[in-house]
Amino acid sequence: MTRSSTLLLLAAALCALALPSTASAAKKCKPVKNPYAGTRYEGVDITRIRATNVTCKGARRVAKRAHRKGLGLTPPPSGIRHYTWNGWNVTGNLRGDHDRYLATKGGKRVRWRF
Repeated sequence: MTRSSTLLLLAAALCALALPSTASAAKKCKPVKNPYAGTRYEGVDITRIRATNVTCKGARRVAKRAHRKGLGLTPPPSGIRHYTWNGWNVTGNLRGDHDRYLATKGGKRVRWRF
């Protein structure tokens, strides 16, 4: 192996280490159990919470509080709800059997299902 090919191989290995996979960066967090006790949504959990660049504690907080605000808004005819909560940009897809949400703030991302 020549010196230039060794350097090229080393550079490629360093680049692979420096670029983490986005899919592996998302952490799975515990669901929020029964966040709306005493309401018509009693017994429905906030599930499949995924966090990128956020702790699980923070992601569960964002999901619970941003979702509570979203429930108070009138659903649009398109079924896609956009709003902000505490500096987070939230998009909720209300179509289908389960609502799917994404909250972003800079490089932080939190996803959940209701």
